[in-house]
Amino acid sequence: MLDLVERYGSIRFDEFVEVALYHPDGGFFTGGGGAGRSGADFITSPEVGPLYGAVVAAYLDARWDELGQPDPYVVVDAGAGRGALAISLLTAEPRCAPALRLILVERSEELRARQADHLELVHPFEVLGPSTDDDRDGLGPRTEGRGPLCCALPDLPAARFAGVVVANELLDNLPFRLFERGGDGWREVRVSEDASGGLAELLVPADDAAAARLDELVPEAAAGARVPLQAAAVDWLTDALALIEAGSVLVVDYAAPTAQLAARPVREWLRTYRGHERGGDPLDAPGSQDITCEVALDQLARVAEPDDTCTQAEWLRRWGIDDLVEEGRRLWAERAHAPDLAAMRARSRAVEAEALLDPSGLGAFTVAEWRR
Repeated sequence: MLDLVERYGSIRFDEFVEVALYHPDGGFFTGGGGAGRSGADFITSPEVGPLYGAVVAAYLDARWDELGQPDPYVVVDAGAGRGALAISLLTAEPRCAPALRLILVERSEELRARQADHLELVHPFEVLGPSTDDDRDGLGPRTEGRGPLCCALPDLPAARFAGVVVANELLDNLPFRLFERGGDGWREVRVSEDASGGLAELLVPADDAAAARLDELVPEAAAGARVPLQAAAVDWLTDALALIEAGSVLVVDYAAPTAQLAARPVREWLRTYRGHERGGDPLDAPGSQDITCEVALDQLARVAEPDDTCTQAEWLRRWGIDDLVEEGRRLWAERAHAPDLAAMRARSRAVEAEALLDPSGLGAFTVAEWRR
């Protein structure tokens, strides 16, 4: 990191985040950091347990029916990590499984390698290749009805499809520029070197385009207020929507309008995590901690207004989490005298639901859906 700063004198904050999280040599995620329990750094909803994936499976089945049960039915798990969501989704045995083509998109080679520990991955061609005699041209077998088929990719696929793109706590980890309102206009936060050889902030006048955008987003920002510009998240949504011939893009993350971010202390929405605890300043020990930023939905809305937004708690209840918990209670009552693995998993649903619905935690996340 210091070599890069020394070479250019200073770098933008999004460039700093890109290196700190994703550099092939020492980036936080490329080094295997991320979600999980023992030995990991933070917990996401899929890592709480299999209940979250079971609810997602119910949503995917309903969307499959609405789309006329297409085969293949492509589901992209964007920011898949070690594959926790895919594992629980397949364990739930959704009705769409025979048509399901599950694509795990993960930039980290280390995390992609771990997906194969619990998932049977096939070559991407089997998942994304032609599925009809007219398209196949002798290139491979027909794929209708052969699902579920899973593959791993480092980036979003190129071909359009009928299906769903799910981004669970992905956009908060995409690089973002950082700005501060000064007395005479907007200033950009860059990363430079301090007198002791460490990293420090450098404030410079914002370029005209960024300043105009910020004036539009937060015209009444107070002096000293800080806000992100999330161009990478905007670009990701643009690309994801372009993939969908028919279906949805589903984004789950902590989110707030840009004006609300400007009114709050920056450390409330620009956070770091390490070993399941809050980390230090974002500039401390790059690569050793997660850097995460709440998602500004009003910035994403410049691409397209979402068709639906609600809290995660509301979304999970809409798609049957309460019924699954009650089903788990009944199953446990029937088998408590001689519990098997299925009964133990059923018993855990109530505890998982409490965490997933927590209004001061995961339950307060925003779920936004764009439909095509």
